[in-house]
Amino acid sequence: MTAVADDLALALELADCADEITTDRFGAADLVIETKPDMTPVTEADTAVERAVRDRVAAERPGDVVIGEEYGTTSNGGARRWIVDPIDGTKSYVRGVPVWATLLALEVAGELTVGVVSAPALGRRWWASRRSGAFVRSGDRAGAQALRVSDVQALSDAQLCFGGLEEWDEVGRAESLLELGRGCWRARGFGDFWGYMLVAEGGAEIMLDPIVSVWDLAAPLVIVEEAGGRFTDFSGARTAGGGDALATNGHLHDAALAIIRR
Repeated sequence: MTAVADDLALALELADCADEITTDRFGAADLVIETKPDMTPVTEADTAVERAVRDRVAAERPGDVVIGEEYGTTSNGGARRWIVDPIDGTKSYVRGVPVWATLLALEVAGELTVGVVSAPALGRRWWASRRSGAFVRSGDRAGAQALRVSDVQALSDAQLCFGGLEEWDEVGRAESLLELGRGCWRARGFGDFWGYMLVAEGGAEIMLDPIVSVWDLAAPLVIVEEAGGRFTDFSGARTAGGGDALATNGHLHDAALAIIRR
């Protein structure tokens, strides 16, 4: 097994562990929910998943760094960095909406090499590793299916996905989003991880977020790129750490950027 394949195998095992924790507490009447300083919710499942991931990485890869949404970074050094969002879509999780996922990625020497997005309440898991392609497993269907972005080449034929409208207002880009949406065939708010996965699957052509963190984007970036798409921030830089994000099938990236930058 190659080093990347070994890392992917570990990431998938971490996702299995996370799924057990999150599904066990999803919809629980006694779920413990707290409010973080940024006024977003955090549940006992968020913190339990991140602790479990950190413990497993420490045991399996003791030299690796972990950065997560709930507990920050274990260290400032190291060439290998695991990036963890224990529950992407916590607001959906606490309301009983099944659109949430655990996001896991590995960065080696500054390059994201592995990404896993696991959404057990939807019965879906997506994953990718560099130069090995991107895949999805759905429900009880045997085996995995390879992912490929769509070949749509005109905005007027494109499906647009986007994050929360309140965030677009907050950054002063709501009019740009509306302009882009008017130019597309269809616009729907498939937010959080799901919009990026729809782009990777070819079900949508554009997904964009105006306020987002590296743990929200690291795994989707690998999966979208390995599916043949393009992933940048709003400046056009290829990064998961730019604070905003645009993922497309590649053909429509420059056109979407031109509108969002206005």
